[in-house]
Amino acid sequence: MKNFTLKGYDLPENFSSNCEIFTELILKYNKVHNITGAKTKEKVRENIEDSIYPINYLHVEIKNAIDIGTGAGFPGLILAMYLPCVHFTLFEPIKKKSSFLHLVKSTLNLKNVDIISQRVEKAQAFKTDLICSRAVTKTDLLIDICRNFISANTILLFYKGTKVDEEIQNMKNYEIYKRGNRNYLFIKGVDDF
Repeated sequence: MKNFTLKGYDLPENFSSNCEIFTELILKYNKVHNITGAKTKEKVRENIEDSIYPINYLHVEIKNAIDIGTGAGFPGLILAMYLPCVHFTLFEPIKKKSSFLHLVKSTLNLKNVDIISQRVEKAQAFKTDLICSRAVTKTDLLIDICRNFISANTILLFYKGTKVDEEIQNMKNYEIYKRGNRNYLFIKGVDDF
């Protein structure tokens, strides 16, 4: 995969080759375990691009992050590959998906990734700079289940569909960036919600 560039961030030297290996692994693993709807190289690439696109709008320093319901790696594992200086904790309770995440972590030697094979609300909480999630649940429920991980400076990045406006009616301190049918919802200051 070539031409992965985002303004303000230097592309890690091995990102494109890691994406190629990731794509091969996901297509092979997916045939047996059905962990994602992305069944072709093109669909995997679309998911990779979707995962890293909102980095364009992340204008604060991030040292650690969590991803709720990482699934086959979108967005948390891909973000961890793109941002090797950020430590990512990936929460994925479905065993076949967390097993795949472990396979990719070990194959690519991703030292900045921890995988927790349980639901985020059952895990020992810690404060984090960034919380991301894609296609897990509605915004208010996402905030509730990860509230113990949120501090005053935590940024929430939720990858939402076309119904995002319905989910943020009573919310303050947010921004939405659109790309096709995808809405990237950034929230800061959830105590006001």
